[in-house]
Amino acid sequence: MDFNVKKLASGAGLFFTRAVQFTEEKLGQAEKTELDAHFENLMSRADCTKHWTEKIFRQTEVLLQPNPSARIEEFFYEKLDMKAPSRVTNGELLGQYMEDAAKEFGSETPYGNTLIKVGECERRLGAAEREFLQTSAISFLTPLRNFLEGDWRTISKERRLLENLRLDLDACKTRLKKAKLAEAKAACEGEMAPDFQETRPRNYVLSASASALWTEEVEKAEHELRVAQTEFDRQAEVTRLLLEGISSTHVNHLRCLNEFVEAQAAYYKQCHFHMQELQKELGRLPNAFALNSTHAMATPGPASEGITSPVETDTLKIEEVQAPATGTRKAKVLYDYDAADSSELSLLADELITVYTVPGMDSDWLIGERGNQKGKVPVTYLELLS
Repeated sequence: MDFNVKKLASGAGLFFTRAVQFTEEKLGQAEKTELDAHFENLMSRADCTKHWTEKIFRQTEVLLQPNPSARIEEFFYEKLDMKAPSRVTNGELLGQYMEDAAKEFGSETPYGNTLIKVGECERRLGAAEREFLQTSAISFLTPLRNFLEGDWRTISKERRLLENLRLDLDACKTRLKKAKLAEAKAACEGEMAPDFQETRPRNYVLSASASALWTEEVEKAEHELRVAQTEFDRQAEVTRLLLEGISSTHVNHLRCLNEFVEAQAAYYKQCHFHMQELQKELGRLPNAFALNSTHAMATPGPASEGITSPVETDTLKIEEVQAPATGTRKAKVLYDYDAADSSELSLLADELITVYTVPGMDSDWLIGERGNQKGKVPVTYLELLS
């Protein structure tokens, strides 16, 4: 290992000198080169952009992936430049559980059939969520990450370099100022005529020699100041160009934000569509609560003796009901149904019957006809075709 002691000592000395200089500037005991107001505004705008971009990026990550462990796992895969394994979304997992449960309960039962329908919808919602997450990661998160890990690091590096050059420039100014003061003091001492009776001639010679040395030191300090000023100006221009590029960053982030909103709108639109379709499908399935209430009302009890259906038999006699001239419809039977009494019509799945309503009937029931047979049928067991 090449261990350069002189280089290490020089670096440590430079660090200590700059630390002292920076402290003196904070205390107002040293000269500090101030940047123009426009440059200060550019740096403030850049700092604000970095601050809020970082906050938006972190919170968007939480929105897209609420699980901290999953985020850490994705972070390590990204740093190792490896493809993260495909992860099942919560919606897809819920849909899988519902479909597995339906197999256990029986897909022919109302509950099992409903579980299958809802599970399929949850799977579609999970697939839509997966597409939304992928689109958002590419179109929104990646540009923000590229700015924080790429452009902003470059800007920070150039700003640190500019700050070091500013400290060097101020050190050169201080050195030149001290050299000029010492030169002026030496010149004043050299202008005084020597008194050979009271002063040794050797002192006069030393004073003249010191004045020449300080003059040479001033020239050297002026040269170093010119070099430091040139390097500082060059670095300030480079940093200024990078800071002005923040405007382009805002334009790019604005475009990415619009794409994120479009992806979010498309995702919620898909979810709304899937849920509407699910509601329509569930509306065509028998409702457990309606069935329970129907059987409860069809079973004679102490408080309702003689009642066999939601419609009173003395107010509606099936044999006296006549089909209207208009208003009849065809319906497909979705599930088998056993008539509770003689006023109802038993049904077989997938058969077609004619249905219609009459005044005074409960809205959950229709009159169904199949050939010469006639009776009340529950609406939830039917799919109206025309």
